[in-house]
Amino acid sequence: MVKKTKQVAQEEEAETMEVEASKEVEKSSYEELLHHVSVIAKPMASKKLTKRIYKLLKKASKQKGFVRNGLKDVQRRIRLGERGLVIFAGDVTPVDIMAHMPAVCEEKQIPYCYTPSRLELGHSLGLKRTSLMVLVRESPEYQTAFNELAEELKALPSPF
Repeated sequence: MVKKTKQVAQEEEAETMEVEASKEVEKSSYEELLHHVSVIAKPMASKKLTKRIYKLLKKASKQKGFVRNGLKDVQRRIRLGERGLVIFAGDVTPVDIMAHMPAVCEEKQIPYCYTPSRLELGHSLGLKRTSLMVLVRESPEYQTAFNELAEELKALPSPF
């Protein structure tokens, strides 16, 4: 009888530790996410700016055709002349697959920045998958938030 209670207590303790660990994994802090960011991820959005970017993406994802998601789609749309804000994930590996995109954005004079987590970037779009980069086009539904973010992204220091 005593052995069973000890065993049950150990199992309950193990379960609570697993639940706590899973909560920590789900909600990583901004500072912890910065440890996984690549070297070229500059300019990095601040914690406050990152939250505002995610809010804009949530609003924009509800509008059909105003959000372009993924490397191939964003790259194609930029080369075709679409304008907007480009948000990159900073924790992409290998970084070679998207290292050319900031230069393309600067050449086309499109404001861009990095956020620390590709997982959060995907979740803010309502996806279950991660996302490397997002192009957000202007829309009347979220015009003020878009303009404010565009001004802040233009004010970020250039990496060069």
